[in-house]
Amino acid sequence: MFHGFSRFSRALLACTLAVLAGAAGAEDVSVVAKVGGIPWFNAMETGIRKAGRELGISSGMVGPTEADAAQQVRAVEDLIARRSKVIAVVPNDARALEPVFRRARSAGIKVLTHESPDQKGADWNIELSSVAGFGERHMDSLAKAMGGEGKYVVFVGSLTVPLHNAWADAAIAHQKKQWPKMQLVAESLDDSYRSAQDLMRAHPDLKGFLAFGSQGPIGAGRAVADARKAERIAVVGSFSPGQGAKLVREGVIREGFIWNPALAGEVIVHVGKMLIDGREPTDGMEIPGLGKVQVDRERRNIQGQKLEPINRQTIDRLVGLGL
Repeated sequence: MFHGFSRFSRALLACTLAVLAGAAGAEDVSVVAKVGGIPWFNAMETGIRKAGRELGISSGMVGPTEADAAQQVRAVEDLIARRSKVIAVVPNDARALEPVFRRARSAGIKVLTHESPDQKGADWNIELSSVAGFGERHMDSLAKAMGGEGKYVVFVGSLTVPLHNAWADAAIAHQKKQWPKMQLVAESLDDSYRSAQDLMRAHPDLKGFLAFGSQGPIGAGRAVADARKAERIAVVGSFSPGQGAKLVREGVIREGFIWNPALAGEVIVHVGKMLIDGREPTDGMEIPGLGKVQVDRERRNIQGQKLEPINRQTIDRLVGLGL
């Protein structure tokens, strides 16, 4: 195609074409994923494009090849150059994005984040579940499966994930208040199959495992299944539907909850369109698919409460979404 051009001319033309393509590809609402090409963010992209079509605006997603903060910064810089009207990010590192967010806002671009409470430099952050709501919903499910009484264990995968520990704390506090006949006998930082086996041996009358961290329900579920105690010991927790599908279908994992990434994508675009139109979020406003939300102007947080159950009735649909 470039036969007869000098090396400099070919490079210059390629650069020019890239710039033109970037300008042509500028979107009203552009979302930067944590990492591109994985099922969770593929589903989110579906929601982003769906909402864009419904609202009559252009919307899309870009994602780094790995969960890397520097790659997200470069993606935002590219979107600033392309003059997207709204840039939304699901941060890998909230602090690393602060300078580039300031540059975006200085250029007149609105900045949104998702799953990044107290994010500095952004106009607004969007959450589909509160910390308390997430923990309490799981505890209520476990309590129902246990008949509201008996001994249970909480798995938290790692102390380095503060959100998981906050969910566990909220769940335990809720149990003490609402389900006083239940008894926490262990809170383990090891969410493995072997740990679940040891805990079942130590507590022969154990009735439940509650796990926060995607591997917890899987490890506990396999241990319970191998011990042939699925009818007697309930397993509840958040996990990847695809990874836990077999255990759910067999009745080993009773239930878990996640927020739907496709809905998160739709909500991001709806809020983006609001900002493009010069409207500010207000407390109690309704967002399609999410319902009424709490808006904290001081913390710049838009808080919904919309969780997706993972159980026998929903597992096939969620796996079908690629989750």
